[in-house]
Amino acid sequence: MQIYLPIAEVSVNLFVLLGLGTIVGMLSGMFGVGGGFLITPLLFFLGIPPAVAVATGANQIVASSISAVLAHLKRKTVDLRMGVVLLIGGLFGSGFGVYVFNILRELGQVDLLVRLCYVLFLGIIGALMFVESLRALRSSKRGAPPKRRQHGWVHGLPFKVRFRTSGLYISAIPPLAVGFSVGILAAIMGVGGGFIMVPAMIYLLGMPTKVVIGTSLFQIIFVTAFTTLLHATTSMTVDIVLALALIVGGVIGAQFGTVIGMRMKAEQLRILLAVLVLAVCGKIALELLLRPAEIYSLSAGGF
Repeated sequence: MQIYLPIAEVSVNLFVLLGLGTIVGMLSGMFGVGGGFLITPLLFFLGIPPAVAVATGANQIVASSISAVLAHLKRKTVDLRMGVVLLIGGLFGSGFGVYVFNILRELGQVDLLVRLCYVLFLGIIGALMFVESLRALRSSKRGAPPKRRQHGWVHGLPFKVRFRTSGLYISAIPPLAVGFSVGILAAIMGVGGGFIMVPAMIYLLGMPTKVVIGTSLFQIIFVTAFTTLLHATTSMTVDIVLALALIVGGVIGAQFGTVIGMRMKAEQLRILLAVLVLAVCGKIALELLLRPAEIYSLSAGGF
């Protein structure tokens, strides 16, 4: 069943869009990521212009994240205080990111920037997470006791705040910095930033994995909603028809993903997420290197 997307100006299969939304929603519930790192590149592959994919993909992230957070709130695995600190940084970061996005869009360089950002960030984060997860998985199989969190430079910074749900007493500066960085990525790459934030919260801030997922999703909701609003009002690249199809699938998938994620070990969740990140990175990098089907194309206004 083909439907026409008025802003993207292409026709796509409705059931394919619903399926994409469901799959990404499941990932959101399982891993604590918004799923933008996956759904935005998949929209590229369907022929959706990158500018529209980035702006519209954030709508689906909001819907699936809300669905997943409600399930985590019932299990009391959301650190609301940490989420608010991350959110403050995220809102400032997304505002700055949209400003940069619109400048590059006017210059006609936004498509290349988005794809290069995906290859760079997904490659680095995926590789680091995969290596660490393999090490943790081998240690757990050998029965080695988990290492205690070590006090590092993060714990020596000022402006300390007690995060009771996470069992932490650390400076508010690192969470603000993580939130700011994720906000920029949300605006430029159309992602919730979970693939950056989840590893940062685990390895940099020292948060327990069971709390990280719900807290990450809580911050993602508001940052991506704010980013979507900015894109809709400044660049007019949000396709409501595309967004609705993705949202319906995402809300359903998130509930199933949360149940599956609660039944898996933390090490298994991290290694699966790493494999997904590396797979998407490889696909985008391959498309950048291969000879395009259409070598020349004419466009107006840098689009």
